[in-house]
Amino acid sequence: MSTTTGRREFLRAAAVTSAGLALAKRLPAAPAKSVLVFTKSSGFEHEVVKRIDGKPSLMDDTITTLGDENGFHVGVTKDGRIFDEKKFHDYSALVFYTTGDLTTLGTDGKPPMSAEGKQNLLEAIHNGMGFVGIHAAADTFHPQPDPKDLSNRYIAHGEQQDPYLKMLGAEFIIHGSNPRLQDASLIVNDPKFPGLEGVSSPVSLKEEWYSLKDFQSDLHVILTLDTKGMHGACYERAPYPVTWARMYGRGRVFYTAIGDRPENWKNEFFTKLLGGGIRWAIGDVNPNVETNLKEAAPGYAEIPPREPAKN
Repeated sequence: MSTTTGRREFLRAAAVTSAGLALAKRLPAAPAKSVLVFTKSSGFEHEVVKRIDGKPSLMDDTITTLGDENGFHVGVTKDGRIFDEKKFHDYSALVFYTTGDLTTLGTDGKPPMSAEGKQNLLEAIHNGMGFVGIHAAADTFHPQPDPKDLSNRYIAHGEQQDPYLKMLGAEFIIHGSNPRLQDASLIVNDPKFPGLEGVSSPVSLKEEWYSLKDFQSDLHVILTLDTKGMHGACYERAPYPVTWARMYGRGRVFYTAIGDRPENWKNEFFTKLLGGGIRWAIGDVNPNVETNLKEAAPGYAEIPPREPAKN
């Protein structure tokens, strides 16, 4: 597929979406290898998924370019009603950058997912649809209540965890605030994963680093965060996974906590990693993704101390 053709398809889909027509007309027909980018923000809306003056977001543009380069088609939407439609099953994989309880209208005011739609989503993945979660996808469907003091996030929920987060592989607790952004080292646990060819460990990157917990025991860890020397109580813990792959039934699930900073969406390390994750999720590549959680991050189950209350 040529870049010109891919761009034309994406811009046509984005234009129809912004026109506010019926959902059935919003998305392009899904070819055999295609992904649906879903960016509803019921909680905080990140800069990289905002559409300004009806133009595609930075994330929409970047993943469309990855599709042009890697031979998969891209559809985009913020409309949660898609998961009640049969057409979402035509996609090979879903790419989520979302926040909050997606069954509520929330921050961005876009139509929410229904409770049945959430179940449809999980069943589709379990039955073989791929799933790619980016950054705030782990800040989605927190167990309720989710109070402002975040006390419920410092609990290991185990089997009581929300089914969406169990599918994803872990839950976001909090990120550092002083500073919010900091340089840190990423340990490359699987240099053979698609997109990481030729990358030397460690990799230094500036990000808003999520502290995560409730890791599923079957993760194939691709990157861990080296917490040594990081600032903030939420990083007072052993190195923990920030990028992984796992199976959910027959579905391939990939997640990376990278993706807050707009500049990282132009970073070759990140875009190649993301491209590799999407290619794996749609079944274009088949690396070894055997469980390595205990070897890669033996302290993964640690829950960090609470951040001091702000004055």
